Amino acid sequence: MLDLKFVRENPEAVRRGAALKKQEADVDGLLALDAERRQITTRADELKQERNALSEEVGRRLRAKENADDLKQRVRNLGDEIKKLDERLAAIEPQMRDRLLRIPNLPHESVPVGESEADNRFVREWGAKPNFDFEPKPHWEIAEHLGIINFEQGAKVTGSGFIVYSGAGARLQRALINFMLDLHTTRHGYREVYPPFLVNVESMTGTGQYPKFVETDGAYKVEGDELYLIPTAEVPVTNLRRDEILGDPELPLYYAAYTPCFRREAGAAGRDTRGITRVHQFDKVELVKIVRPEDSYAELETLLQNAEAVLQALGLHYRVMEMCTAEMGFSNAKQYDIEVWAPGMGRYLEVSSCSNFTDYQARRAGIRFRREPKAKPEFVHTLNGSGLALPRTMIAILENGQQADGSVRLPEPLQAVFGRETL
Repeated sequence: MLDLKFVRENPEAVRRGAALKKQEADVDGLLALDAERRQITTRADELKQERNALSEEVGRRLRAKENADDLKQRVRNLGDEIKKLDERLAAIEPQMRDRLLRIPNLPHESVPVGESEADNRFVREWGAKPNFDFEPKPHWEIAEHLGIINFEQGAKVTGSGFIVYSGAGARLQRALINFMLDLHTTRHGYREVYPPFLVNVESMTGTGQYPKFVETDGAYKVEGDELYLIPTAEVPVTNLRRDEILGDPELPLYYAAYTPCFRREAGAAGRDTRGITRVHQFDKVELVKIVRPEDSYAELETLLQNAEAVLQALGLHYRVMEMCTAEMGFSNAKQYDIEVWAPGMGRYLEVSSCSNFTDYQARRAGIRFRREPKAKPEFVHTLNGSGLALPRTMIAILENGQQADGSVRLPEPLQAVFGRETL
């Protein structure tokens, strides 16, 4: 979340930043409560000082065997007034926090201003689109021909939007996860972790999914236990260091994690209903960085390169887009998307979002560090990116590698796993 002092001193900048991201921000309501809180705090402090002085005078009179009934009554009246002020203060503070949690992170000054995905900025591309001497098929037709993805069984077992990988499909999924983790841990310096797939509300709050994402019915909640199925490994991995003060030598921290991800996709009804482009459960390898504030934008560029390296190793054409203000995530200050080419679908598909959250998540999650042993703690900066999301990576492999006979040529790094060149 934003620093309350910053909001107080820069209300117009906060309103403008939220509007650019197409997010609501009750700045006026927050500042009204803040002003009332400060007024109550000042008044309560004055009354407590008066009560303390009167209590001392009561004690003096009693020691002198003088009547102090009038002062005792005044002390009681002050106590009642202070209690009412404390009760009001206790009611205001959670209201302030709720409003503060609902204000998005502000876009970095370098982010392109825009209204839709048409305003996203092209950064670069890698590789070339494949040429076919036949009409390329979409991945769902390829998968059905090879018998590697079963949509009917997923719907039968759970419901629409769930799938079953089988045979070579399941093996390819496992091979991709291992390949990505090995690449990031051996070449890019990430520490692998295997976190829980259920998190508490504090963790969802820490990374910005609560309350907004939860309230839009995007999250799966386990009723009775007050736990949520993770929408991304970003949530449990970032919260590994929640409410901690790190030492400067510990930074930067790089984590890589494989997890399934669970999303209702409530706002996506009717979109991408065929195939595995948009499903409710999918696998992903996530990269998380916890760094010093002055390093975070350089670390974002490196994070982006780490994610790109996966597609380069797989020989898949992609492009990098910088998200405009309206297309950015709620907690993001700057965001790049990597989009891989899917020739059977005839379009680019996002396989990774790489983002810098600055101190927005760290302030919510209480992640700080000290530059020196006795220095004042500062908030770290956090970043994350998919390295990569599995369904759309698999789509790209199937559609880019398809052959005229219905087989699929595997990317070279995966051929050793299968002991052959094609599926």
